[in-house]
Amino acid sequence: MGVVPEIVLNSGRGMPVLGMGTATYPEPPEQTVFEAVVHAMELGYRHFDSASVYGSERPLGRAISFAIEKGLIGSRDELFITTKLWCTDMHQDHVLPALRHSLEVLGLEYVDLYLIHHPIRLKGEKKMEMSSDDILPVDIPSVWEGMEECQQQGLAKSIGVSNFTCKKIAELLTHAKVLPAVNQVEMHPVWQQGKLREFCQEKGIHISAYSPLGAFGAFWGSNKVLEAEEIKRIAQSLGKSRAQVCLRWAFQQGVSFVPKSYNKERLKENMEIFDWCLSAEDMEKLSLLPQERFNLAHPLVSPTSFYKTHADYWDGEV
Repeated sequence: MGVVPEIVLNSGRGMPVLGMGTATYPEPPEQTVFEAVVHAMELGYRHFDSASVYGSERPLGRAISFAIEKGLIGSRDELFITTKLWCTDMHQDHVLPALRHSLEVLGLEYVDLYLIHHPIRLKGEKKMEMSSDDILPVDIPSVWEGMEECQQQGLAKSIGVSNFTCKKIAELLTHAKVLPAVNQVEMHPVWQQGKLREFCQEKGIHISAYSPLGAFGAFWGSNKVLEAEEIKRIAQSLGKSRAQVCLRWAFQQGVSFVPKSYNKERLKENMEIFDWCLSAEDMEKLSLLPQERFNLAHPLVSPTSFYKTHADYWDGEV
């Protein structure tokens, strides 16, 4: 397989544009994750996206150790590993200990990218299920100070955010000493994030796309991306899969992307997007697709919540 192109973050670190996502709910058996990651490394994947709440850090760490031992990779330094701070640790005093715990589980001395997973704080145990009843006040500037400390100590080579709107990034930038390197958000041809991408580009913040195929199968996902007639037409005309068209579209938008798959054929297919192009005409037609955000954060929105509407939660970016 070919080498995946890299972009350079504002931290000066290179990041492969294609990563393997590992967010699955309910959590799969650890052995499933381990085997898929090892196979991905055999195919040439070097960027792996995890989070403390996914349950994938331990099998990812095992796969890294196995790959080094078997000579699939020369050293850990060949990899780009992302993990994330979960909402229950969104307090300045919890950030560094949370990362240290993730590193212990991963069996690593550092991660390449550490992200604030969501711009909210929750009480209770660490779990994927979120509830508006669990929302606590959060001081994001002080949490960001904790993130900056992680970078200063060399435990995270780059730091960033996820699910941040233009408004939330603007507020963060009034306090931040270190610019977020990445904002990882939902992005695909049916939710193109034009306003947010333009804003982040102006600030020097790289956009990374999660669920670049629409997250069909997730509780909030949809098949509207892969079932879009224009995407079907383009795929058929080029002899490519619909997923490949979506990932190539993202690549031509200048973003990185972390599709989740544990399927060997799809992992291979996702790599095969760098030696062909979508035409300007096809890109134009895709730009006209009706837009819809799928991840509305339903569980966090209610009449009695801090967030009364989806527009409240996403600062009007819905």
